[in-house]
Amino acid sequence: MGIFSDFSVGLFFMQLVILAVLIFLLAKFAWKPILNALNEREEGIQNALDQAENARKEMQNLQADNERLLKEARAERDAMMKEAREIKDKIIADAKQEAEDQTSTMIENAKATIKQEQQAAIAELKKTVGDLSINIAQKVVRKELASQDDQLKLVEGMLEEVTLN
Repeated sequence: MGIFSDFSVGLFFMQLVILAVLIFLLAKFAWKPILNALNEREEGIQNALDQAENARKEMQNLQADNERLLKEARAERDAMMKEAREIKDKIIADAKQEAEDQTSTMIENAKATIKQEQQAAIAELKKTVGDLSINIAQKVVRKELASQDDQLKLVEGMLEEVTLN
């Protein structure tokens, strides 16, 4: 009975009352601020975790947006390059066609000019031959040549005098 022999009921009650007052004081003044501080800290940690998760999701969304924008930019660039190639090919084809058209027009014009020049030269030659024939006939008639040999010599002499160009 060594432990219970030193037991005092009055001291036990006093310690019990002091403990109750201490628990009451702690409950009233200390636990609420401590619990509020713990709750605030827990909420702060949770907010930080939520913000980190949101930031991670935003980064994923930004990466997805960047990839989508990059794909769209590549597709747009490819479309622009294709359109530029088509325009270039069309310009080249149009230029070739225009050159062919101009060439054929120039050839046709040259042929027509050559034909006109040829016809003009033939007409001039005919006129010259006609004029020459009339001159020869006039000279033959004027001389009133009696012999045919004299007429032939005269015509040959006149032909030698006249040079055809």
